[in-house]
Amino acid sequence: MPKLVNYSVEAGVAVLEMCDPPANTYTYEMNRELDEAILQARFDDTAHVIVLKGAGDKFFSAGANIKMLQSVTPYFKYYFCLHANETLCRLEQTPKLVIAALNGHTVGGGLEIAMAADLRIAKKGTDAQIGLPEVNLGVLPGTGGTQRLCRLVGKSKAIDLMVTGRLLKMDEALELGIVNYLYEPANFMDEVIKFARSFVPPNKASKSVGNIKRAVQSGAEVGFLDGLAMERELQQLCFQSSDAKEGLNAYVEKRKPNFSGK
Repeated sequence: MPKLVNYSVEAGVAVLEMCDPPANTYTYEMNRELDEAILQARFDDTAHVIVLKGAGDKFFSAGANIKMLQSVTPYFKYYFCLHANETLCRLEQTPKLVIAALNGHTVGGGLEIAMAADLRIAKKGTDAQIGLPEVNLGVLPGTGGTQRLCRLVGKSKAIDLMVTGRLLKMDEALELGIVNYLYEPANFMDEVIKFARSFVPPNKASKSVGNIKRAVQSGAEVGFLDGLAMERELQQLCFQSSDAKEGLNAYVEKRKPNFSGK
């Protein structure tokens, strides 16, 4: 069987490619492979940043495979959502920067996957759409969509987008904060990878980047004082790193730091 998620690493960037043309819809089998790829990237010492993309140039992902959902029992649908939620939480909590390269339409479960990334970059000036239209199928965005979208845009706007099922252009998504950056379609993936490598040693202290992510992702879900305690613990880990010593020395010596990721 062909792989549904391709994994590769080059120059510090791990690329996870969902590959089920034409729309890269995900199934239980794809979800399992995505879970395995996330774990592989998590423990790959040569990977400092993770980029998630869809195969081709028309779709990031159109979400769950409808034919699969039609053919399985309600219990399996529940189990599928549970497993997908576990996978996306693993992606969200992996202490490495995750960038979703929205190379095309990003709808339904495709957007739910993208929202579990830390940053989202889309193509500028295309007809690609983004949104959560599950209400039109008589269901709700059940793999984290209701929770992550409201954290990105606020409760009222999230409810509006989900109950209408309205799809947005990528420039609208940028204005709302669903998308972080828009890149030109020409050489889109090359530019995304170039951006990702700006967070790879020696350019950035990747452990510091990872700890910033952990402090925000985990700290935002607990009380303020607990978040501060977590921040202090992660800061102590940073202070113990070689990169903190290098960064402080470089500042004093008025030179560019040469980080090692250690």
